[in-house]
Amino acid sequence: METKNIRIGDVLKNAGFIREEQLQEALAYQKIDHSKRLGAILVDYGYVTEAQLLEALSQRLGIQVLDLNETVIDLEAAAKIPQNMALKYTLIPISQENSRLLVAMNDPLDFYAVEDVRLITNMPIDVVLATKEVIFETIHKAYTEIEAKRAASVANEAVEGRSISFVEDIITNEGDAPVVNLVNSVLLKGYSAGASDIHIEPFEAETIIRMRIDGLIVEYLKLEPSLHQSLIARIKILSNLDIAERRVPQDGHFRVRIDGVEMNVRTASIPTVYGEKMVLRFLNMNTALDHAEEFGMNPEDYEKILQILKSPHGVVYITGPTGSGKTTTLYMILEMLSKKNVSIATIEDPVEKNLLNINQTQVNVLAGLNFETGLRSILRQDPDIIMVGETRDNETASIAVRSAITGHLVLSTLHTNDAVSTIIRLEDMGVEPYMVANSLTGVVAQRLVKKICDNCREVYEASDIERELLRDPTVTTLFRGKGCHLCNHTGYKGRTAIHEILAIDKNIRNMISRKEPAESIYAYVEANHKLIPLRKSVAKLTKDGVTTMEEFLKLSYYVE
Repeated sequence: METKNIRIGDVLKNAGFIREEQLQEALAYQKIDHSKRLGAILVDYGYVTEAQLLEALSQRLGIQVLDLNETVIDLEAAAKIPQNMALKYTLIPISQENSRLLVAMNDPLDFYAVEDVRLITNMPIDVVLATKEVIFETIHKAYTEIEAKRAASVANEAVEGRSISFVEDIITNEGDAPVVNLVNSVLLKGYSAGASDIHIEPFEAETIIRMRIDGLIVEYLKLEPSLHQSLIARIKILSNLDIAERRVPQDGHFRVRIDGVEMNVRTASIPTVYGEKMVLRFLNMNTALDHAEEFGMNPEDYEKILQILKSPHGVVYITGPTGSGKTTTLYMILEMLSKKNVSIATIEDPVEKNLLNINQTQVNVLAGLNFETGLRSILRQDPDIIMVGETRDNETASIAVRSAITGHLVLSTLHTNDAVSTIIRLEDMGVEPYMVANSLTGVVAQRLVKKICDNCREVYEASDIERELLRDPTVTTLFRGKGCHLCNHTGYKGRTAIHEILAIDKNIRNMISRKEPAESIYAYVEANHKLIPLRKSVAKLTKDGVTTMEEFLKLSYYVE
């Protein structure tokens, strides 16, 4: 059908979506503002929704409406037009077959857009419809990946057949600009994909870049091995690390702004057989959370932590393994506390997010400023609330405990398996039991649980063994993800936090002072319903179809 002869106003009016007077009002506005198409004006006026507009066009033109969120985008097809053209016309090529290009558009009546795409690609064009917002999201994701792969390809070609030494080449040789572009592209891709960290791993025949997305490692790029050292050197420059030192591990960090979001990227290198492995960890405090307004907690846990934080003094620990979201929870708590009339000081390594009305101090080991010396100095200024980024040793733990006893509220993180283990861990670090009993106010043990991908979720019949493991004979069905393009064929998409919150009461304090074993404290808190164990929380998520038995078994093994 010849799109030039179809009037969108008549299409919508005949479909019953608008009245004649609404059409005339929009046409009158269009005479004043020629930059907007009639369909966009009608949507802006609220006379039709974008969905109604697409439905009318679909019926009139016989064009399919497609959900791009559930569509695999052919990057070779998308790369046939430049990104600025895709953004200009709000369209993106999504596949190519039999020498024809399939293009997703928001406005199929834009004849000039279709003609421009046909001319630049020299291919016949077929059109499908999609919403403007989803097209823009798809353009951003697709071209981020296209640019990263292009940068990798250029960088591979630039080093083919020759060896690159950072000290001699990268500063003076303009040919190494592809390495800079490659690092930028990989960071953009990692951010767009929601990766928590990026692994750059050297092997004999190639360097592999992999990303951890929703807790699972996914391979992303393969590079020529001769490119590896330049790539590592570029990251070391950003992180202020010693580029000449390749024999010992190094840690650093740098700040980056992506799409207006500023974040810290923590870097760590370690020597391996074929060169240095580098891991870049995103410390992005803008991650989408379930129940974000409640620290990612369910209402019951949220109320419990609020009661703990009402104490004017004491130590509150957020515990869990690396990557369990401890820092995110701690920062949300600090932001809430900073709204009160209190003085808050922190000592961190590194400062991961700049917080309003909070005095933050960065650890600088080379200058002699570590957690211990920093905490001692902060105490001399007598703040109301102190945050210690991590309790790593006896000295830091002892000072934190003494600070709590002398009238400060101290927040910190600790690596333990569950809430009760925190008590034993502090005693193992050399803090006297009576000091722990008098200072400890509450403990929050936290984990991140992978959620099943909504797009490929499937139900199956629970086995007798699974019912036994869940300790629930009534369970008949469970859920899992088959794996699809939306979840990188892992079956998981997104994560949710679970918490085990222990408020220290008088009986627990007495048990700590008497040096009673962890088993006795466990028995007391379970018998008196003082906390909901992590195992029970993840079992509920498994039965509700939020996560899988695989995740349940992983966490159950870890906490028991």
